[in-house]
Amino acid sequence: MTTNRAHVLLWTDSPTAYLDAVKAAGLADRVVLDTLPRKDKPSADQLARTEALMAGGVPAGLLPSMPKLRWAQAMSAGVEGWMALPDLPQALTLTCARGTHTESMPENIMAALFYAAKPVRIAVENQKSAKWVNTVPQPLTGKTLGILGLGRIGARVCHYARAFDMKVIAWSQNMTADAAAAVGATRVEKDELMRASDVLSLHVVLSERTRGLLGERELALMKPTAYLVNTARAALVQEAALMDALRNKRIAGAALDVLHVEPLPDAHELRGMDNVVLTPHLGYTIEERLRLFHGKTVESIEAFVTGAPVRVVNPEVLGKRA
Repeated sequence: MTTNRAHVLLWTDSPTAYLDAVKAAGLADRVVLDTLPRKDKPSADQLARTEALMAGGVPAGLLPSMPKLRWAQAMSAGVEGWMALPDLPQALTLTCARGTHTESMPENIMAALFYAAKPVRIAVENQKSAKWVNTVPQPLTGKTLGILGLGRIGARVCHYARAFDMKVIAWSQNMTADAAAAVGATRVEKDELMRASDVLSLHVVLSERTRGLLGERELALMKPTAYLVNTARAALVQEAALMDALRNKRIAGAALDVLHVEPLPDAHELRGMDNVVLTPHLGYTIEERLRLFHGKTVESIEAFVTGAPVRVVNPEVLGKRA
């Protein structure tokens, strides 16, 4: 067991929970925790001494300037930005937050389904204006939910949707009919998914195969009454094509938790569209999820400082670097 204090850089705007969790775990005398807001850049001293890094993402050129860095913890489930770095060190251990939001994300997706079907927003606006207007909600029962990507989150969304007697269809590039049937969905081809879905929810990871997967042709196949829900990655959908479909009401609307530019500029057209609901990347965030992530991160820090294998938050292979 090493007696040296490991230098960990928390490059986040919300370090308090991590500091408290490390202290509660009795690691305060074994870890030196540097904190740095995301808008700031690490100092030369921080670059020189950092052995472990916790961050949402890093720019190219940063990691090679950290000679002691051995482990990086992405504070998100996706690591495509990290994997795309041209100078990602071959020996760097990379972990992420996948698996800590399996409960929160599907619940938020179901909230988007209710937003699309029930006139709650209109009722709230009428309430503020002291109006009493009867509006007719749409049922979820009997509607078709399309799921693009049927991993852990997609499978859970399928389970919730079937509880409301929705028909669930699904497609991804590697999905089999048996895999879809195992969670209560029916596998269809991609074009059929686009045509038949009353609500289409995206759940695939972002890669070179899936970037821009939905463009003008795919969106044109959707029903004019259909909604798109994207809590996965903005780049799965070609932005210009989506904006055009929403602007011209070729689809009924969209619920977007991920955007091509975050924070979204104040003057962005999406902010003024009445058929769009925007949430600022909240799909994964609930208090219980954050506690779970903080706890697993501290478990990994403890393993790191004792020389044990880091308990990778994402138990799957993140990808192989040449």
